[in-house]
Amino acid sequence: MLQEEEDMGNVNTQFLLSMLIIAIGYFCKRIKLVTEKDGEGIAKVIFNLSLPALVIKTFSVMTVEKSLIWLPVINVMYGFFILLAGILIIKDSHRKTRGMMLYLLPGFNIGLFAYPLVEAVWGRDGLKYFGMFDMGNAIVLFGLCYITAGFFSAENQKTDFKSISGKLIRSVPLMSYIITLVLNLSGVGFPVVIVNICDILSRANMPLSLLLLGIYLSFSFEAGYWKKIGKVLAVRYISGAVIGIILYFIVPFEPLFKVTLLLGSLLPIGMAVIPYSVQFDYDRRFVGTVTNLTVVISFVIMWIIMNLGLV
Repeated sequence: MLQEEEDMGNVNTQFLLSMLIIAIGYFCKRIKLVTEKDGEGIAKVIFNLSLPALVIKTFSVMTVEKSLIWLPVINVMYGFFILLAGILIIKDSHRKTRGMMLYLLPGFNIGLFAYPLVEAVWGRDGLKYFGMFDMGNAIVLFGLCYITAGFFSAENQKTDFKSISGKLIRSVPLMSYIITLVLNLSGVGFPVVIVNICDILSRANMPLSLLLLGIYLSFSFEAGYWKKIGKVLAVRYISGAVIGIILYFIVPFEPLFKVTLLLGSLLPIGMAVIPYSVQFDYDRRFVGTVTNLTVVISFVIMWIIMNLGLV
């Protein structure tokens, strides 16, 4: 009993600290100490340096169980499932508006949102599960979401195999996952000096990611958005909750594997959707509004689930 109370206290403390760091990022933007344009530079540092460093550090020292291979597979399968659900449910909109709503359904914000919270509560052990889950997520974000956004775009921009594979190959985190995993399974691994450097760089990932969430956070909404926002949120969170709970109870693996699926299906929209809105000329303000709302909603959901002590 005492241990359970101590664990809950630790979870609440970590969430409070995370919320304060996000608030600092938001406050700095409000007083114009930093801007969202500055956030783009921070995002590049995270995605191209601190996050890959965290991946290398985490996967270089862990044992990859066979069960972990199911995490990216399930993520990709879920991406197709929720897109299909959206196609069946979201029918009454203009083609381009419908496409904008549909491409927001698959894909999660794992690197910026989930990693800092998971690392704070479960440490490196939790990161290996979410890291494997994120491998599938990268394929969904840079493949399925990109194809959907392009298909419904009025500009009919190219979304052929070459452009999609190019996006996947240029994804530094995804390549970091694949290379590190291959080296791990082959028993080769990175030189110790590289792992040590990555260990130092990876420590910046948590504070930078939380600050960036605060910098991008916005509470400026247009009244006309609510009906469309409601549809996107309903499909994402109802589908995520139903599938996440079902998987939690039926998969025959360890508790942290189950919790990864439960939490993973309820994470915010991935940040990659924002540049797609620019490329394919969708309503950037709508995309940003929905993305910000999912950050707030998922933060509360994640806090509740972690306090249930399922692991």
